[in-house]
Amino acid sequence: MSMKRRQHSAQSKAMMALEAVKERQTVNELAADYGVHPTQISQWKRQLLEGVAELFSSRRQKRTREGEVLQAELYQEIGRLKMELEWLKKKVAPFTHGKTRDD
Repeated sequence: MSMKRRQHSAQSKAMMALEAVKERQTVNELAADYGVHPTQISQWKRQLLEGVAELFSSRRQKRTREGEVLQAELYQEIGRLKMELEWLKKKVAPFTHGKTRDD
C-alpha cells in the first residue's frame, strides 16, 4: 500500500522555516514536532534565507519594471501619433496647392 504525500501550505512552510531560522530548537526537534523530515525543513529554511533579499529589492525592481512598461507604452503612442501625422500631411497636401507655413 502506498502512502499519500502530505501537502503543506505556504504559510505552514514559512512558519516551520522561521522556527528553524530562530534556532530555538534543532531541525530534528522541529521535524519531530511537525511530523516532517528534517531535510525538508532545512530546504525550506534555505529557501527562506535566499528569498529574503528579494523582499527588500523587489520595490525598486517593481518601480523599474513599471517605468519600463510606461516608457514602452509612451513610445508606442509616439509612433502611432507620428504615423497619424504623416497620414494627415498626405491627405491635406492636395488642398494646400504648394503653400508652406511661411506663406
